[in-house]
Amino acid sequence: MRTDYESNTGVMHSRLEREARTVGAMVAIYCRGRHGTKDGLCPDCRELLAYSLARLEKCRFREEKPNCADCPVHCYKPSMREKVREVMRYAGPRMVLRHPILALFHILNGLKRPPDIHGRD
Repeated sequence: MRTDYESNTGVMHSRLEREARTVGAMVAIYCRGRHGTKDGLCPDCRELLAYSLARLEKCRFREEKPNCADCPVHCYKPSMREKVREVMRYAGPRMVLRHPILALFHILNGLKRPPDIHGRD
């Protein structure tokens, strides 16, 4: 699935591109399953995806970015963070069947140690 993020931002790190594809796929699965959309996203899911991609674009860790749940910096507003959690709870198990490669990378990235924001090893 290609997101607006990939086509509009120019050069990106492969880790961030994959993260953008993953969040786009998860929001699409959630929107189709919970909101019954056939083509595209409903306005609420479109807003959530745009917000998530904007946060991803500003991520200070770039290529070393951990999964958001493991990140030491919580850059999402609490209300949006809760919405993303809901999307991931619904879409996460379905990703294994619909997007197995993205799901595998997401799981593997979750095994990595989060970066230390204080510069300690």
